[in-house]
Amino acid sequence: MTIATSNNLPRDWAVILFMALVHIGAIVAFLPGNFSWAGVGLALLLHWITGGLGITLGWHRLVTHRSFQTPKWLEYFLVFCGTLAMQGGPIWWVGLHRHHHLYSDQPVDHHDSGKGFWWSHMGWMLHEVPAEDEAPRFTKDIADDPVYQFLDKYFLGVQVAFAGVLYLLGGWTFVLWGIFVRLVLVYHTTWLVNSATHKFGYRTYESGDRSTNCWWVALLTYGEGWHNNHHAFQYSARHGLKWWEIDMTWMMIQLLQTLGLAQKVKLAEEPTAKG
Repeated sequence: MTIATSNNLPRDWAVILFMALVHIGAIVAFLPGNFSWAGVGLALLLHWITGGLGITLGWHRLVTHRSFQTPKWLEYFLVFCGTLAMQGGPIWWVGLHRHHHLYSDQPVDHHDSGKGFWWSHMGWMLHEVPAEDEAPRFTKDIADDPVYQFLDKYFLGVQVAFAGVLYLLGGWTFVLWGIFVRLVLVYHTTWLVNSATHKFGYRTYESGDRSTNCWWVALLTYGEGWHNNHHAFQYSARHGLKWWEIDMTWMMIQLLQTLGLAQKVKLAEEPTAKG
């Protein structure tokens, strides 16, 4: 049975402490002696690898919605990149996202935009999430995969090991920019899809929720900002459906198609547009 989500739920102090430490680390990166243009470049590159290739292309369009297929080795690589984004384990994330689509903007939606911008942006994750109890019924296709199980269980350890690699490559500067600054950037751009694209922008389709198309979120998230389109056609590999709706992730999928690495690509069959 679905349990209602409320912003009166008990706080998750482990998540609160973790988020505080990550944001403090990002601030420290800007202090004298820590700033580095090489670090800035590293943070931006890793934003694309972990947030773009990992979360958007891998966890979201490939795994959650199965909008296309890839060879298993490539799927695992993309899922690994998403694990480096530190948004929980892949099984947990996929389960909650599929739950969100089933109950979008309803009281049981864990980041229901009806509870306000702050709640849908990040407030919800600072509390216990009842929807977690239902996640297993949404992830039967990946729950028994040993690679997914490993990454779901040890995603924090993977991040620590990655920090060690960055330290060996560029010292603490690379750790501050490649881990802390990059995570803050990936977090808040990803979370804008839950918050800003349920508040700002335009609606092309009646999707049964408050989802909108927001151009500036699309630019920050490699095409995820065309959120109303996505909620209208959640299994479509392409989110930017109009010629002006730039969708970098769709371009990546097209490139994979050209290279023979993406098959069975699903596209939207448009219903009647709103208005």
